[in-house]
Amino acid sequence: MDFRVGLPKIRVLPSSEERLRTLAQGADQAEAWAGQARLKIQPVLARLYELRRRIATTAVALLAIWLFLHVTFGANGMVVYRSKKAEYQKLEKDIHELEKENNDYTKQVTELKTDPKRIEKEAREQFHYARPGEVIYVAPERPAPTPPANRSANK
Repeated sequence: MDFRVGLPKIRVLPSSEERLRTLAQGADQAEAWAGQARLKIQPVLARLYELRRRIATTAVALLAIWLFLHVTFGANGMVVYRSKKAEYQKLEKDIHELEKENNDYTKQVTELKTDPKRIEKEAREQFHYARPGEVIYVAPERPAPTPPANRSANK
């Protein structure tokens, strides 16, 4: 059996002077790289600074155009609002017509339940009932017109 215990390796840290020297060397390289990057980017930044008004104006114009299109044609825009409003008005009209029709039917039902003259009238018209001594004449139904055989008969 192996009873060895693994100990982590001890790492010796560099002294503070060595760390500072390494940092100073890296700082020189980083400063040189930043200087080169600044020289490359500086003309672009100068041009952007010159065009800042045009860029801002263009951005505001694009924002205004997008906002206009969104308000007009968006999911809850004016076009959808107007169509929904027209649909709502049509449905309101339909509701009023149906309520009127419902009231008429309610009135007819009430009359058929309570008014003897109305009951007699319906019995005479629908079931062809008659009082004693009356004769009922029923006209035959007209046959449906047949369509012409060809186009020349239409003229």
